Amino acid sequence: MGSIEDNERFDKIVKFFLEADKEKLITRQTYINGGSRKETDAEHAWSLALGVLLFSEFSNAEIDVLKTVKMVLIHDIVEIDAGDTYAYDYAGQASAHEREEAAADRLFGMLPEDMATEFRALWDEFEARETPEAKFARTMDNFQPLQLNDATGGKAWREHEVHVSDVLKRNERTAEGSDAIWEYMRSLIQRNVDKGNLKA
Repeated sequence: MGSIEDNERFDKIVKFFLEADKEKLITRQTYINGGSRKETDAEHAWSLALGVLLFSEFSNAEIDVLKTVKMVLIHDIVEIDAGDTYAYDYAGQASAHEREEAAADRLFGMLPEDMATEFRALWDEFEARETPEAKFARTMDNFQPLQLNDATGGKAWREHEVHVSDVLKRNERTAEGSDAIWEYMRSLIQRNVDKGNLKA
């Protein structure tokens, strides 16, 4: 058990905890349910963590749920420095990984060495999308905004004039984490094409 008397370690964790609070300031393009405002990165991460708890039984492979929850809670923390890059901003996406790598170095480097190593490894695992946990985390990362777009009548999609081909391209590996969730997502996509929320 850690002790508050180990001031250097405790102080590092406190500083990181406060720095991570800035994730509440990063606005995404997806609207919250009801469409009154856009969600923040922190709200997105919370939704994914809850989603992992709720939908883990639909993963294609057995996953370590706690590990996956950790992964989704920290996956976008790099956007404190790198900013949020809209999923369909292809020019921005080209430089996003380089910006996020630098952010990961700084942010996780604030932590005590053992925690920094664990968090960076989880972030790298999410990015690599090779393990069952990472594949399911990425499925949830695609499912949650798509579900919100459906719930808000495609508000963000319509604002950005998103084509169904863009959504399908973004989700070309979503089924790797969950065939069941992807089948449901496909029904939502088709419904929004039919309604004109996504350009055909």
